[in-house]
Amino acid sequence: MTSRNRSPVAAGPEEIFTDLRGVADRVREGLTREIPESDHLPPAEEAPGEEIARFAEQERARVLEAGARGMEKLAAGRDDEIADDESFGMEAIVLLEGRPAILVQEGDFPPQEGDWAVLNDRRAAIRDTLARVGRVEVSGHVSLDWVGTAFLVGADVVMTNRHVAVEFGRDDGSARWTFRPGLGAALDLTREYGALPGAGGPAYTVTEVVGVHRDADLALLRVAPAPGGRPLPSPLAVAADAPADLPGHPVYVVGHPAWDGRRNEPESMRRIFMDIYNVKRLQPGTANQLLPERNVLTHDCSTLGGNSGSPVLDLGDHRVLGLHFGGRYGFGNYAVPLWSMLEDPLVRQAELNFV
Repeated sequence: MTSRNRSPVAAGPEEIFTDLRGVADRVREGLTREIPESDHLPPAEEAPGEEIARFAEQERARVLEAGARGMEKLAAGRDDEIADDESFGMEAIVLLEGRPAILVQEGDFPPQEGDWAVLNDRRAAIRDTLARVGRVEVSGHVSLDWVGTAFLVGADVVMTNRHVAVEFGRDDGSARWTFRPGLGAALDLTREYGALPGAGGPAYTVTEVVGVHRDADLALLRVAPAPGGRPLPSPLAVAADAPADLPGHPVYVVGHPAWDGRRNEPESMRRIFMDIYNVKRLQPGTANQLLPERNVLTHDCSTLGGNSGSPVLDLGDHRVLGLHFGGRYGFGNYAVPLWSMLEDPLVRQAELNFV
């Protein structure tokens, strides 16, 4: 079986699924429920789009069928027989079934089946979380119009990564951070699939860089509504302590995964994410371990570059456990464990909503 070290998927099927054959059967059952091709010929002006959509569905079915074959071989201990297309198909199944990146629309997500049907029972709390996570937009930048994700942690304060904030902010030499000349930033809470930019959803101006942490990949920004705009939602609850059963604890990430051909194989990423990037997604998974010597929490949610600054939340009580800042396939994704920052001077200054 070929190496998956260029995949956006952070864990293999044998790490996620307890019944590989059962997953293969469920995938095939889903394929049988697909709407069959129609004999209806669309008008000429619609034909190219119809043809592209039909090809995409056929390709999706081919990839998932290959993945089901790979799952069966893996279950039988025939790892060395797994072909390249079957390996990729398993990655697609991991993302679609085991570690999905679910599109958010109108502040909600579609009903889930299988292992993540549990999300349906927590819909109200997850919707509250979705409404408090946004995309960090920038103005005046030579090459970027957005730079990552941020989420509300205080009355008028959002948290993101240091490597996000440095795109528009700078240290003025006296340990204070200011905006780079000619640049501005804002938080858009409604960058969702199908939503038109500037369609009237809440967006908030970044008025101040409260601070950028010297050690952790963490930054705090102050935001305010536009004159006459909608008030800020209440902040997310930030965990003041760690879950007792951290390894394997269910979590979810909310963010805006972006196309990232530098770290992931472009064609694999394109097929898995169906060429839909830069919009809000719900990404469930599990926490893996705490690396205290590095002050890092690892998790296996399926993330891409635009997830920088995303919250990692406890699926049980919806407190923010960590601040996602990066990842590497085969090793996991990385987050700052926020309960470890409870007494940090910068964090205390911003009066985060620790619970």
